[in-house]
Amino acid sequence: MLRRKPTRLELKLDDIEEFESVRKDLEGRKKQREDAEVVAAGEEAAAAAIALGADHKSREQIINDRIGYKPQPKAGGRAAHFGTFEF
Repeated sequence: MLRRKPTRLELKLDDIEEFESVRKDLEGRKKQREDAEVVAAGEEAAAAAIALGADHKSREQIINDRIGYKPQPKAGGRAAHFGTFEF
């Protein structure tokens, strides 16, 4: 329910100029951020290439190192399936 008539908003020239300046500022920041991300991605790729060249790790090993996962080797054979029982 409306208790009063809606207020009319007027757009002034100063408001438009302020909007344009803020928009240009935000676009400039966005462009700087994108440029920084491109440079960082290039450096990261170079570091990965150096790491691959030095250690020759597989892709899976690199991912495991990055996330901190250390897989335990599985014991093979029948003893692993049946516990300590041996036939």
